[in-house]
Parts: sequence; C-alpha cells; structure tokens
Amino acid sequence: MIQPSRDDTPPTGTDTAAAEAPDELLAEALDALAAIDRDPGAGLPLAEQAVRRAAWAGHAAAASTAERAWGHALLHVGDLDDAARHLSRAMVWGVRASSPELTAKARYKRAFAVLQRGRPQAALREIDAALPDLHGIEAARARAQRAIVLHVIGRLDEALAEFDVALRVMRRHTDLLGVQRMLINRALVHSDRHAFAAAERDLLEAEMLARQLGRPLTIGLIANNLGLMETLRGDVPAALRHLDRAESIIGAHGAQLGTLHQDRAELLLSVGLVAEAEAVAAQAIQAYRHENRSLKVPEVQLLLAQAELLAGDPAAALRQARAAMRRLRAQGRLEWTELARLCVLRAQRAGGQRPRVRATAIDAMVATLDAAGWPGAALDAMIVAAQVSAKPGGARTDRSGRYLNRAAAAARTRGPALVRARGWYARALQRHAAGDGRGVLGAARTGLRILDEHAASLPATDLRVHAAAHRADLVALGLAVAFETGRTDTLLEWSERARASQLLAPPVCPPDDPELTALLAQLRSVTRSLADQSAAPGPLLARQAALERTIRDRSRHLGGHAVGSPPIPVTPRELGAALDQWALVEYIRHDGVLHALTVVDGHVRTHRLGSTAEVTDLAERLTFAVRRYARQSAPPAVRKAAAQLLRAAAAQLDALLLSPLTEVNDHPLVVVPTGPLHSLPWSVLPSCRGKPLTITPSATLWHAAQSRVPPAGGVAATHSPVTAIAGPRLSAAAVEAKQVAAIHGGIALTGAAASVDAARAVLTNTQLVHLAAHGRLCAENPLFSAIAFADGPLMIHDVERLPRVPHTLVLAACDSGRPVVHTGDELMGLAVAFLARGTVQLIASVLPIPDAPTAPVMAAFHEGLAAGRSPAAALADAQQALGRDDTEAAAAAAGFVCIGVGTCPL
Repeated sequence: MIQPSRDDTPPTGTDTAAAEAPDELLAEALDALAAIDRDPGAGLPLAEQAVRRAAWAGHAAAASTAERAWGHALLHVGDLDDAARHLSRAMVWGVRASSPELTAKARYKRAFAVLQRGRPQAALREIDAALPDLHGIEAARARAQRAIVLHVIGRLDEALAEFDVALRVMRRHTDLLGVQRMLINRALVHSDRHAFAAAERDLLEAEMLARQLGRPLTIGLIANNLGLMETLRGDVPAALRHLDRAESIIGAHGAQLGTLHQDRAELLLSVGLVAEAEAVAAQAIQAYRHENRSLKVPEVQLLLAQAELLAGDPAAALRQARAAMRRLRAQGRLEWTELARLCVLRAQRAGGQRPRVRATAIDAMVATLDAAGWPGAALDAMIVAAQVSAKPGGARTDRSGRYLNRAAAAARTRGPALVRARGWYARALQRHAAGDGRGVLGAARTGLRILDEHAASLPATDLRVHAAAHRADLVALGLAVAFETGRTDTLLEWSERARASQLLAPPVCPPDDPELTALLAQLRSVTRSLADQSAAPGPLLARQAALERTIRDRSRHLGGHAVGSPPIPVTPRELGAALDQWALVEYIRHDGVLHALTVVDGHVRTHRLGSTAEVTDLAERLTFAVRRYARQSAPPAVRKAAAQLLRAAAAQLDALLLSPLTEVNDHPLVVVPTGPLHSLPWSVLPSCRGKPLTITPSATLWHAAQSRVPPAGGVAATHSPVTAIAGPRLSAAAVEAKQVAAIHGGIALTGAAASVDAARAVLTNTQLVHLAAHGRLCAENPLFSAIAFADGPLMIHDVERLPRVPHTLVLAACDSGRPVVHTGDELMGLAVAFLARGTVQLIASVLPIPDAPTAPVMAAFHEGLAAGRSPAAALADAQQALGRDDTEAAAAAAGFVCIGVGTCPL
C-alpha cells in the first residue's frame, strides 16, 4: 500500500486578521509570508529579519506572522524540529496579540510538523483545536490540512468530504494556488480508492494551474503523483515515465526525494523486481531520516517486508513486518497497523508457522482494511483470514467459508489485473475447500490468463519475467490439485503452466527507437575501451554503469506489441505423436520433492525422485567440479580432486535423476529441467554419455517449435550459406570459424569484419550461424548479457530487436547456454533470448570454456551436422569421441548442451 500526501505544505495566503493593522512591521511580515510561498529558501532571510524587528518592537501580531512565515519555510526544507519551535512561538505571539485567529493559523500549520514526525492523531487534535477560530478561506485551508491527516490514518471517506468542502471555498475565493494544492491531495485519495479517472482529472487540472502559476517544482510533484496513480492502475510504462520525469524535475530543484523513492520501490515491487525495489526502498528510508520524516519510515519497512515475502525469505519478512507494526501502532495509525498485521500473518504462513491469533483480531483486521478503501489489501486480508480460520490440514469452517466467499467476489470486478487475479485465486481456494477439483483448475486458469494478459502489456523482458512471480500461488494450487487427481494429463498441463510462461507468450516486438539505438552504441564503445584497456578503468566503469541504467529505464518506457496468442499446454497425445523414437523427461518440484514425468512411446508415467534440496546440492557440486577440472592453470592435484568430485556427483545425480526412469532405456532424450537443472552439463552423467539429448524450457515450447522445422531438404539446402563469426581476443577463434565455414562450404568473418553490424546482418539473414567469441552472462541484469565482437558487444537488447533470427545457432561462448532462473522457472540469458525470438535449436555452453580446446569439439560437431546428424546427435557423438581421452578438449566439450528442438538435421 502506498502512502498518500504527495505535496508540499498548504499555502499561507493573505493574513486577514493581521491585515487589519497594516503598519510597516506587519507589512514586512506579510511580505515574508508571500516570499516564502514563492521560494522558501529565498524567503527565509526575510522571515528572520521580520521576526527580529517585530520582537524588538514588541509588535505581537507582526511577530506571530513572521514566526509563522519562518516555520512555514522550515517545513518546506524538512527541518521539522525548528519548524515546530517557530510555529509554537507564533502561537505564543498570537495569544499576546489577543488574536485567536493568528494563534489558530500557527496551530494548524504546526500540525503538519507533528504529522510528519509520525504523530497523526496529535496533528488531528491540533487542527480540531484551531478550526473554531478560523473562518472563510482560512478555515478551508485548515480543513484541507485535516483531510491530509485523515488520509494518512486511512479515513478516506472523511478525507474526501473535507477536500470537497475546502475546494468549493477556494474556488469561490479564486485561490488558484490553494485549488492546485488541494487537487493534488484529493487525487491521492481517489487513487487509493481506485477511482483512477477522477484522480487523473484532478492531477491534470492541478498541472495546468501549476504551469499557469509558474511553479515548476510543483509540476514535478504532480508527475510523481501521476506515477503513483498509474502504479495503482497497473500501467507500468506510464508510471515509469512519470516517475522519471518527476525525479528529473524534483532533483533539479534540490527538493525532497523520499516520497518519490518510496513510490518507485512500490512500482518495482508490483512487477516482481525485488532486488531493485529493496535498493530503492533503502534510499527512501535514508531520505526520510535525513528529512526528519519519521512518519514514513515504517511504511517503507512494510514495503521491504512485502519484498522479502516475494523473494521467498519469510523470516526476514516477519522481522520487517513486526518492526513496522510496532512503529505504526505507536503512531496511532490503525489502518496501517492492520496492514502490517496482515504482512506478519502472511510471513508466518509462508514460513510454515500456524499463526496464533484471536478470531476477533482477524475480524478487526479485515473490517479495518475493507473500510480503509484499499481493495487489494482487503482482498489479501480475507484470503489470509480464511486460511488462518481453517482447521488444521485446511478443512473449511463457517468463518473461513464466509471470508472466501467475500474474497471470491473480487474475481468479477473491473479493478486492476492483480486484484482480479487474486479474486480468482480466492475462488479457486473456495472450490478447493468444497472438494471441487475441476472448479479449482478452472478458476486458476482464469486467474493465470488475467496475469498473462497483464504481463503481455509490459514493455520490457525483465518486467515480464519478474511479473510472473504473481503467478506462484495460482500455479502452486493448480499443481497441488493435479497431484491429488493422479491424472497424468492434468499433471503435465499444470507442470507446463508452472514454467517459462513468458517464453510461451508471443514475442513482444519493441518499436524502433533512435535514442535507445544511440545509447547501445555508446555502451558498446565504452565496453570496447574497457576490454582494450585503452583508458583508466574507473571513469569508464562509472560511465558503463550509468549507460546501463539509462538503457534499462529507456527500454522499460517503450511499448511493444505481441503477435498472436500463447499456445495452450501441450497434451500427452500431441507429445507422443511428435516425439517419435525420442523420450521426454519433465522434472517437477512440488512441496520440496522432485518428481519426473516421462512420455515414452505414447505412454505417460510419473516418478517421485527425492529431495529437491539434495538434487540442488549435487548439481552445484557437479558444476563446481567441472569448472575446476576445466581450468587449464589448475595444478594437477587440484584437477585430480576435481575429477574425483565430478565422478561422485555425476554418479549420484544420475542415480537420482535418470536411473529410476527405466522406461527411458536407450531412447534419445528431450529434457525439461527445473531450477538448477537448467545449468547442468548433462553429458557428464553416466546415462547420458553418447546419448542424443536436448534441453527445452518447456514441453509446450518444444512442441510448438517443431512446427517451424523445415520440410525434407533441410535448413542449409534452402537458405543462405552457413556463416561462422570469430570474436576478438581469442587466438583460436579465427581458426575455429574458418574450420566451421570450410566444413559447410560457407563464409567466415574474422578480424575487423566481425563487427556487431555484420553479426546482426548474418543473424537476420542466415539459417545456420556459428559464433566463436567471448560470452558474458550478467546475472544482475541479464539483458546486458553479451557476445563480444570486433567493435563491442552484441547484447540481448540487440537480439530482441532483430527482425529474424537463425533457425539453428551455435554459441561457442562462455556461459552462453546458462540461464538466470527466476520464480516459476522463468529464464533469462543469451540462449533464451534467441529461443524467445524464434530460434528452433542451438548449441551453447553452460560453463566457461577455454579457447583453443574448443575448436576440436566444434569441428567434430559440425562434421556430424554436415553428415546429416541432428544437432543433439552430432553433439553427443563429438562429446563421446573426445571423452575417451582425459584431455582439455574433453573438458571443453562437457559444458556444451543442445537447447530447443535438437532433432532437426540440416
């Protein structure tokens, strides 16, 4: 939930009480008020001088007015303690002047400082005490301030009513500045109520008034609020554009950025970018503490708790949520306290605890969040209330049933996609409690369709991949029901729905963008300079990081369009017909256990294999051993120890993953991995030696790619010549490229001819391409993973903008086949980028590979390919032939895997 009140302090306006005695000192104080309203920093010295002169003269009304101006200026710059002190002095001078109105004006202004220090109830008392002594437009301003406090504590209906009254009075008095400010704050109430059309009207009118009044900083604040509104509405590209515009304007004016950081963190979290959200949330906390805005800190702590939940760390989430709840309770913010309680309960459940909480407390939490007008939070509260109220084992009770009934109603609303999807999740839980397995799966499918449509609207690959984290609850429930039914066709369907959803979606075609093209060219130049070490690395590294951030943000702003609709999950019958003599093995993680589903000769079987933790540990040990063994500089003793570890881990993994699958026998394999198995060098497992094997992110993707296999005659016979490209700084790459080209009678590009532009042209127009170059997997931001060419790197950003990609591709580059695996087996990496754009099959390495020893592997592979073998078979033959000897070439060969269809000869 995002905190309201995204505006500077309420305007001071004309001081009607003081204007009754317009002498020189009072005029000076009023001038200071007006100057501060225009520019707090420039007006502050005027207020200080007016205070000294009025106090020396004993002019109580002028001193009260000047002290109020001084406090008002300090509120603008975030010095809350000094602001409160000067506003208290203004109240004392107001009493001396026998002016209840002057005292009241200082009191409601001081309420803002009290609010920002985290005491909203005390602020409300201050304003209520001031209101009886205020009249006309001053009363309207105080009521507007009261509305801000009501918004903070979650009393949205009352806040909206106060804003409406205040705005009517301000419009009647033609107080354009007051109208502009109140429109901003009222828009935030509309946004929290999900009345987005009303919020947008208010903000656009406020921006028009700000331009008319010449207030550029306010335009930045309005852009911030538009970003907040679009975040709640779910339009991520629009929200990002508004927030970036806001940061540019607000930062240029040296104003407070805490609120903007909080809003950006909320947006990043809404699309599952947990690490980025946490980093920006930390910035928000730092800014709020610097600005002395204690009110805001627990809100960001709560945001961090939600991030930890999404990241799968319930213990950390629980710590953050409890800390936030303590602070929010101390601030007297009931609605926010209950929101924190909800996060505590979710963290306890995610950590395997059964929360011990009274039914009355649960009822109060749901009622409070529902009354606050926060539909997403209220919906989650109902779902958690139903789960906590159920009997041990999940059996339904009357109370849990009532909550699920209420939550399921959100499925039919017209709210944001995430809220509607949660409604369908509630409906699926409702049907699960009723024992209606078919109804569960139907509701879960609908919820996933809503989320997938929402993800398709996101402009950048990283946003779509991370947003898939919101699918987790739905696919987990669907998978659980599939296991309960024992039906293999249902299990295959839900195993497929639980993986690589963004690869199954139609590819999004990014628009041409000259600015992004220029930025990528600049990044290539900087990266080339770093590789050549032709300049000091410090400034270049800083420039590289800045360009990467700019490119990332720019790509997220751009739209794009998907062509077609995603395929429905493949059925066992369709797989059986397409596999022919091949066997398919699909690995499934469920409740800490690894399962395998096999399709062999049209028959589907399932196997329970063992602990996922054990498999993960063995996969990590195996990968470590292969990497250590392949290191050319390693001492003999180290390589010997690595070989022993490799053999032991390979044998244990083989016993876990393949030995129980007796029906597979000697069939060539299509393997659908999960988790760490995506990066496994499969050829080192005893059962895989010499066996054609191809890896695919999903069976549905493999089956769909089969339709793009060319007719008899092959790929190379009907398209442009095979092309091999050699990257720089690899002594054997040119030799390798020329060998590959000679085998196929194709073309080799080496030296300066192997440029990024040349690579793009070849990748667009050639059906079989071999790239021998340095590869880089950027785990922190996979879209900057790249292959090095003569004039710089070809990045995934470039691959996504290719109009076409090769049918078959060989990436003889380090880690080019290793993906970064996210929630839901969503993948990012070089090989994945080509698969997403339409490459049918490719050969790549999941490990770092040495330079010279790679050439024999690739020569042997391409000779098999040219002889009519499929890529999977040609690679298996090359690996087996080289593996007979304990050579560096054998170690280099071990890391290569076939990815995609793998069964299609040239």
